[in-house]
Amino acid sequence: MMVESSIGWQKQPNSLNIQGEIERAIKELTGEEVNLIASGRTDAGVHAFAQVANFKIENEKIPIEKFAIALNSKLKQSIRIQSAEEVNEKFHSRYSVHSKTYRYIINNSEFGSAIFREFEYNFPIKLDVNEMKKAVKYFEGEHDFKAFKASGTSSKNSVRTIYKAEIIYDEPRIKIELTGNGFLYNMVRIIAGTLLDVGLGKTKPEEIPDIIKSGDRKQAGRTLPAHGLYLVKVEY
Repeated sequence: MMVESSIGWQKQPNSLNIQGEIERAIKELTGEEVNLIASGRTDAGVHAFAQVANFKIENEKIPIEKFAIALNSKLKQSIRIQSAEEVNEKFHSRYSVHSKTYRYIINNSEFGSAIFREFEYNFPIKLDVNEMKKAVKYFEGEHDFKAFKASGTSSKNSVRTIYKAEIIYDEPRIKIELTGNGFLYNMVRIIAGTLLDVGLGKTKPEEIPDIIKSGDRKQAGRTLPAHGLYLVKVEY
């Protein structure tokens, strides 16, 4: 099942969240309680174009080609099911993932946007996009991204592979796009903050490898706000 949303994933009491809302809607639709498994958790404020989740039900009364439409009728407008399909029992939305693509959007205009203020991070100081484009390429490959994970993260293994890292400049928007086999908590937002420092001239592009090798969170940039981040694609 592919999900589009703009609220946090993880189920929490007394809080609007994707997991809890979809589980509630599935129960209302089928009469069955399910455990919804996602490709990964998105924090509150993070957007998802293509979150993938799986669950198991016994009810076969609703044809699979009609399931997304039926489920959307039970959901809030902030959550949309884009598609639904049957998979074999070995499929796991998280552990079967081959790659994920995240995008971080910086609006680099002086005044920002009223309409898109909750969908991009406005940074009014002019950034050097060409320097940022040089720097982003240093993130490609297999690295220990310890310097780019949030403090207190439970993940013991911080080695990840970035297959593709690029910056797309659509003035005034700077789109940082990363495709990899997995991401640490806040990793994309910290990489984006580090690239912002490059754009400001605080960090040189050629310093990125040393920051990665250091494993020191203090050497990397700030964690940019959640509302500029998108889960764009999950591939299996």
